[in-house]
Amino acid sequence: MPSPCIILVLSLLSLLSFTSSNTITLPLSHSFTKHPDPFHSLKLAASSSLTRAHHLKHHPLLTTPLSAKSYGGYSIDLNFGTPPQTSPFVFDTGSSLVWFPCTSRYLCSRCNFPNIDPTKMPTFIPKNSSSAKLLGCKNPKCGFIFGPDEQSRCPKCNPQSQNCTQTCPAYIIQYGLGSTAGFLLLENLDFPGKIVPDFLVGCSILSTRQPSGIAGFGRGKESLPSQMGLKRFSYCLISHSFDDAPENSDLILHTGSTGDSKTNGVSYTPFRRNPSVNNSAFLEYYYVNLRKVVVGGKRVKIPLKFSEPSVVDGNGGTIVDSGSTFTFMERPVYELLAQEFEKQLANLDRAKDVEAQSGLRPCFNVSGVGNMTFPELVFQFKGGAKMTLPLPNYFSLIGDSEVVCLTIISDGGLGPVKTSGPAVILGNYQQQNFYVEYDLENERFGFRPQICKKGA
Repeated sequence: MPSPCIILVLSLLSLLSFTSSNTITLPLSHSFTKHPDPFHSLKLAASSSLTRAHHLKHHPLLTTPLSAKSYGGYSIDLNFGTPPQTSPFVFDTGSSLVWFPCTSRYLCSRCNFPNIDPTKMPTFIPKNSSSAKLLGCKNPKCGFIFGPDEQSRCPKCNPQSQNCTQTCPAYIIQYGLGSTAGFLLLENLDFPGKIVPDFLVGCSILSTRQPSGIAGFGRGKESLPSQMGLKRFSYCLISHSFDDAPENSDLILHTGSTGDSKTNGVSYTPFRRNPSVNNSAFLEYYYVNLRKVVVGGKRVKIPLKFSEPSVVDGNGGTIVDSGSTFTFMERPVYELLAQEFEKQLANLDRAKDVEAQSGLRPCFNVSGVGNMTFPELVFQFKGGAKMTLPLPNYFSLIGDSEVVCLTIISDGGLGPVKTSGPAVILGNYQQQNFYVEYDLENERFGFRPQICKKGA
């Protein structure tokens, strides 16, 4: 969901620029609605991240797409149609379908979020576009969503005839915080100086808790990178600073080959595919090999069943997800991490009341402590790439209090652990002030520390 507490708005209209014929640069600007209760924002982000994690982890086999978005996310504006109509989309590397609220009759129930008027949400109007076309069921792009079997997509058509006028089936998308439903269109995706014709996009006419569409940047055929044939894309996520100051940074789309060239200062780790053939839904995720988690120089050993996705069922492993706010860890992994922080910060008092209010733990009272040194947190990946997190990326000061909380989450269940889906989901909170690169041409994930605010 677009965040009522943090939304980053990416403007494509007057600010979009081209640095070369093969590169589109999109400036990001920060827009934020502050909630008067400091616990509210963090608890909302924590609960939404957990819901998002459950959705990604329990992604079933489908003939309809699953998608989700969470509070504390980032959004982009894209132009579709002739003449172009602008719609906001949540920027999401954890899903693939691109869809927008559509038609003058679009209905969104339970969408009364702060500063969002459900009656004034921008919607795409197909009849106002001369390039909008309904997608036929025999079109191969219908198979992106509903699979390669034409007969199952076109049950009313004679399989021996090519004169089939049946449209691609309507989609129903279930996700962590609600749902959306609609039909598929072929439409022009319009950038200044570049038009992507017949782009597959979802036209949603009914949603719950979904006031904005989604720009899926996952690995599926229907995603924006796949349909545009991007060779790589990169972004720099400005800080979740919980203030009203305007911020700017860039999302960059590379449409041309860059060969095997590496970006200066960037550490790379290879992407890996989920090896399971029993759950194709996991194939749209960006898996990386997280080898070590180090707290204050002490290695937190990740059990093999969580560090590597299983060949049998695909469970386990680590994915990168811009749509999740806080990083999620399966309970056995998280407990080892939390216990190491508790051990190394044993001289501080636990703030159990804040833990109950915020949904985060462990939390520590730092009142009167002075210049306290916190253990450094490092994620080490295959190939030697080390992501050393700045302290604000994993400990957050709660409002005006003198309490800090770890901003990594897990489920709070007391029963036996039932591993399903990715064991670790690297969220956008931990990616703040990093240049992050998805090199699709060379199948690798790269990052380097970088202040993302322009002019900083």
